[in-house]
Amino acid sequence: MAARKDIDGSESVPAFYGKELRWRREATGLTLQQAVEGSFYGASYLSEIERGQRRMPEDLARHVDQVLGTDGFFGRRCEEVRKARTIGQAKYAERGLEAEKFAETIDEWCPTVFPGVLQTELYTRALFRAERPLEPQAETDVKVNARLARACLFEDEQRATEYWVILHESMLRLPVLPPAGMAEQLDRVAALGRRRRVIPQILPWNAGAHPFTAAGTLLILTFGDAPPLVYTESLHSGVTLDDPAIVKRYRRSYDLLRAAALPPEASLALIEAAAEDYRNGKQAH
Repeated sequence: MAARKDIDGSESVPAFYGKELRWRREATGLTLQQAVEGSFYGASYLSEIERGQRRMPEDLARHVDQVLGTDGFFGRRCEEVRKARTIGQAKYAERGLEAEKFAETIDEWCPTVFPGVLQTELYTRALFRAERPLEPQAETDVKVNARLARACLFEDEQRATEYWVILHESMLRLPVLPPAGMAEQLDRVAALGRRRRVIPQILPWNAGAHPFTAAGTLLILTFGDAPPLVYTESLHSGVTLDDPAIVKRYRRSYDLLRAAALPPEASLALIEAAAEDYRNGKQAH
């Protein structure tokens, strides 16, 4: 049997507490499965926390404290782990972005800009520059690189996350970039769709009222070893929701939105046609 790799607790705050969690669990003689028994989480989820790959949710921290008899240690430290910043990402988005890496399914609604995981470098840079026009180039580069790194979600052929995104048709016509840049952005979305890594749907501009008429960006994430989450975001804030009743209501609203959108194949054709229009200069008018 191969030797188990030790955890370097100095790598990060999550790794520090993950190593402590493993030590405490093994000191009690419990397996990963025994430690999560009675919670909503799976053994693989706890294993990833021990390796510093995931941060511990508050409810799981309380459960672990009870099972291991650690007198609230992990519950008290849970906030410290959550505060550990991920370089280049907004603090309010950290829980949602971390969950994105482990989700089995992701359903997203974007009414105004393309989702971060689908953005090209030019598109990402234009958005950051518009928000912070006087920010030093080096700081913008860090944020751009952090966002582009999220695209690895589509490059791991061994782990096929089912990603479904509904985009408002107005986004195809909004020239965030010069024509060539917009064509490149649309081509990226279409290429991922043709590769079956993304299922895009377009909500027509004249679809009328829909469940998310007054809502901003939304993600619904499901997991094989944890309860589902909803993440909503506005300009300078974001909220992660895990209440089962609320998540269920968002799920139903998203299903209604999906029913109002164009089918995936028709949506891909519309995206590709918009890209061609930009290449041919038709969008200038």
